[in-house]
Amino acid sequence: MQVVEKSNEGLSRVIAVTIPVAELNQKLDAKLKEVAPQMKLKGFRPGKVPTSHVKKTFGRDLMGEIVNEALNSSSQKALDDAKLRPAAPAEMKLTSDMDKVIKGEDDLAYEMSLEVMPEFTPVDIKTLKLKRPTYEATDADLDEALTELAGQAKSYEDKKGKTVKAAEGDEVTIDFLGKLDGEPFEGGAAEDAQLVIGSGRFIPGFEEQLKGAKVGEEKVLNVTFPEDYQAKHLAGKAVTFDVTVKAIKAEAPAVVDEDFAKRIGLESLDKLKELLRDNLNQQYKGAARFKLKRALLDELDKAHDFPLPPKMVDAEFDGIWGQVQADKEAGNLPEEDAKKSEKKLKEEYRKIAERRVRLGLVLAEIGRANNVQVSDQELNNAIMAEARNYPGQERQVLDFYRQNPNAAAQMRAPIYEEKVCDLIFDQAKVTDSKISKEELLKEDDDL
Repeated sequence: MQVVEKSNEGLSRVIAVTIPVAELNQKLDAKLKEVAPQMKLKGFRPGKVPTSHVKKTFGRDLMGEIVNEALNSSSQKALDDAKLRPAAPAEMKLTSDMDKVIKGEDDLAYEMSLEVMPEFTPVDIKTLKLKRPTYEATDADLDEALTELAGQAKSYEDKKGKTVKAAEGDEVTIDFLGKLDGEPFEGGAAEDAQLVIGSGRFIPGFEEQLKGAKVGEEKVLNVTFPEDYQAKHLAGKAVTFDVTVKAIKAEAPAVVDEDFAKRIGLESLDKLKELLRDNLNQQYKGAARFKLKRALLDELDKAHDFPLPPKMVDAEFDGIWGQVQADKEAGNLPEEDAKKSEKKLKEEYRKIAERRVRLGLVLAEIGRANNVQVSDQELNNAIMAEARNYPGQERQVLDFYRQNPNAAAQMRAPIYEEKVCDLIFDQAKVTDSKISKEELLKEDDDL
């Protein structure tokens, strides 16, 4: 095998590899001797097929396998011998006549174009100084969470008063019959239907006309179905509904007490408070880790300056810019960005792409130097967790990741990153710093 470095500019390399035809034919002869005794062909006794006949019949296919193996093994050996670490898979370009190569008449020659990992020495993580924000749930936080929980556990009680009338937010129990041109239409009738006025469950105009209704009252509602209504025979049509109001209930504020705790399956109010406090502290802990990680990445970014593989930056930028364009088309672009020119936005987001690539390389190098690994079990746990996000489709999700190595690699990457961050947090000088809840929950830019 002959290896020649044709180009060496910055982090870009072009390497030419040539495997002599004699070497390929030698491997083919060895392969023929291996498979010929196992051949069973019509007209020949088992194991007695002449090598020449096997070569004539299967030589092209066997040489194709040899060439594929040679491409894989020689490209890796060329990189290993040159002590190059590709930043991404190399682009392969065949420069020989493959038909002649397969026939055993020409050398196998190709070129590899690649970008290599930059050479740099990562910062000594033991010298890093970080502040870990801390915040513990207070009684006020717990009371707020209890109030929110009570609001989610809505209940309704018969509305009381001398003259009870339905109002916004009330739950009414009704019978109704829908008619189109005076005739009942399919799916337009129900008995004892419960509807909260203002919930928007029914077509526009229906709920509003129930305001002021009394128990026992019969009303005729005039409404028009939306033009895009799913039932085509009703879309855009004016209809009437004969409605009988059977009950009116007002929302009853839930009282968070012992009975409330037991209704939701807990043994006591104290147990409910304990679980809520633990849940709040877990949320605060997650927010604190995000800020600690952000501080770490800022420190790593300041501590490193080295050339970046252009294609890696381009790929990262393309991903970011694609999302920016999608947000712009959907009208979701942040107001601050919407005021900027496209040129200015591209400059800013390219800097973000460069930061992400730089930090990714730094974390990868720190992880490599400290032998950080993601086990198969850790990856499988993450894939299983992802599958649980798609009830009823778990098997398809699992199969997708098993059949797509690139998708599995994307799942592995954030696990690896978090493990490297954990390593750094363990070895860096990290001190706790109490902050307010407002500071903790204040939104930061993406990492």
